[in-house]
Amino acid sequence: MKKTMSVVALASVLAAGTAFGSAYRIPEQSADSTAKAGANIAGALGPDAVYFNPANMSWMENKNWAFEVDASYIHLTEIEYTDNRSPAFNGDSEKENFFIPTFFLVSPDYNGFRFGLSTTAPYGLQKRWLDPYPRTFAEKFKLTVIELNPTVSYNFCDWFSFAAGARVLYSEGTILSNGVVSPPSITASRYVDGDGLDFGWNVAASFKPSTESNISITYRSNVDLELDGDVLLSTNAVFFPGSSVSTQGEVDAPAPAVLAVSGAYDFGKWKVELTVDWTFWSEFETLDFNYDVPIVNPVLFAAFDAPSARDWDDTVAIRIGVDYEWNADLTLMAGFAYDDNPVPEENLSFFLPDSDAWIFSVGARYKLNPTSELAFGFLYDYKESRDVVNDEANGEFENAQAFFLTLGYTHKF
Repeated sequence: MKKTMSVVALASVLAAGTAFGSAYRIPEQSADSTAKAGANIAGALGPDAVYFNPANMSWMENKNWAFEVDASYIHLTEIEYTDNRSPAFNGDSEKENFFIPTFFLVSPDYNGFRFGLSTTAPYGLQKRWLDPYPRTFAEKFKLTVIELNPTVSYNFCDWFSFAAGARVLYSEGTILSNGVVSPPSITASRYVDGDGLDFGWNVAASFKPSTESNISITYRSNVDLELDGDVLLSTNAVFFPGSSVSTQGEVDAPAPAVLAVSGAYDFGKWKVELTVDWTFWSEFETLDFNYDVPIVNPVLFAAFDAPSARDWDDTVAIRIGVDYEWNADLTLMAGFAYDDNPVPEENLSFFLPDSDAWIFSVGARYKLNPTSELAFGFLYDYKESRDVVNDEANGEFENAQAFFLTLGYTHKF
């Protein structure tokens, strides 16, 4: 069932992931990136540079081994849906809480080369709707994506560095849906569980026009997540054949390409970064499930097998991050971002009721000693309310918010 669970898990997972970036992307993967609302590209000079901008490994002051361990706690508020047709269709999604660990490692300098390795969770999370009408479309969607990203950088000269790496993404997901698909009494249910392993690449370049400045470009390739697994479909429309199906299936969904252009300038105690990133969601054109057996029951086919258009749009996010060196041991951080969403109104659903986001963040780094640091970042993500009129929803989604706390420890040796 490769085309069975990924996309929906994917595409709905982040009705929760909606909280941190457009659709189901999660840009914040370290304490610094959380504290600066994702503006952590040109200014990334810690071990987390191995993921956010590996070309910057060449500019790190520490020329020996360095690692960083981070842990993020994420709280998603309920999303309220108010239907224009009847209060019977109203519903609230469930509150969600998650814990995400990440890890970053950078090697010593070897004649201009540095090597790095990161493990992150760039996509995922979960969304649950338990009220009768929303549950019909998305009772539960859960997606977990873990990325292993080995990279290498080379310092060509004092002002230019280049890096490249491989993306190894492991994904697993679960889908549950159950409800009335044809009023007044025709029901259908679905259970899907599967996983997949997929590959991509990334490149980065950093330019230093002066000692105080850095201009960086990074690109992460699109990866088509393909999930294979078990499928159970059933309906009470037993007057048609094939009212119960147990099989294997597959579904594809993009982990979209991301291009970031970033500039940072050091004003002494202050360092300011401006990052603009483009997420190429237009790869997501159709949601299409493939099963190992034909779905002959027309109710099950219409509910779970007929291809549906997505036609998502590419998005742009603008991110600003600030560091302020309070003293030799303490650095304060803050950030702001605006991130638009890729989902057109005609295709927005309970899977992913996404909307434009306003993001605010603060944080700090503290040196415990010459080789160790502690850091934290706190981020608040507010999603705009969204009115939708289409085949699935006719009403307003509102009050989607997220709270994101990341703690990090860095050690050089």
